[in-house]
Amino acid sequence: MGKIIISRDGVVEQEVPLSRERMSIGRRSRNDIVLSHPAVSGEHAVITTILDESFLEDLRSTNGTFVNGQRVGKHFLQHQDTIKIARYRIEYLADGVRPVPAPMGESVTIPVAPPYRPGSAPAAANASTPAAAAAPAALSAALPPAALGRIEVLNGANAGKQLALTKPLTTLGRPGVQVIVVSRAADGYSVVQADGDAIATLNGAALGRQPQRLQNGDVLDLSGTQMAFKQDLA
Repeated sequence: MGKIIISRDGVVEQEVPLSRERMSIGRRSRNDIVLSHPAVSGEHAVITTILDESFLEDLRSTNGTFVNGQRVGKHFLQHQDTIKIARYRIEYLADGVRPVPAPMGESVTIPVAPPYRPGSAPAAANASTPAAAAAPAALSAALPPAALGRIEVLNGANAGKQLALTKPLTTLGRPGVQVIVVSRAADGYSVVQADGDAIATLNGAALGRQPQRLQNGDVLDLSGTQMAFKQDLA
């Protein structure tokens, strides 16, 4: 699990492991993490952790929540992000299980269209957006073929593109809009929605916040972008 280190005026006050799925931050004593300063709202922010991914959300606080100098509403936390709440500096540290961001040309994020709103035409996929690429061949070759799954884009400009699911965790989508996390374990793959108000679907049903097992041929829908889960079975 990840953790946060909370300091004030250069002095470390707390080191908190993100051991629960939802951890609230605020001035009131009922919060999981209490910051005793008048500029901190009673219920100021919350950190939600799904698997090994953590998301910060400001709860409409009076004085705002800042990450790396920018005011945020929702933010997908990255290793060593600096959160500022009033006079508190909070550093986020990811644990060693979290996958390292892929190098250029090996993105693990598949672009999705913006959420559809009544009265507006569905947005066309951006043909200039690079599709998610497969993981390095050397890594794929080292894994048992029967265990390896992949995502194939079914529609839009990226139709036919595939992403090999070689990592313990693969994040797909757009932070703040719609994010799902596919996890790989010895007994197979599962998927969960981790962020966003737009609801992702699995075989036409709402995905939700509880992990669901993936089966060969399952179809995921992220804001109109359809993707099939495929697995090379022995």
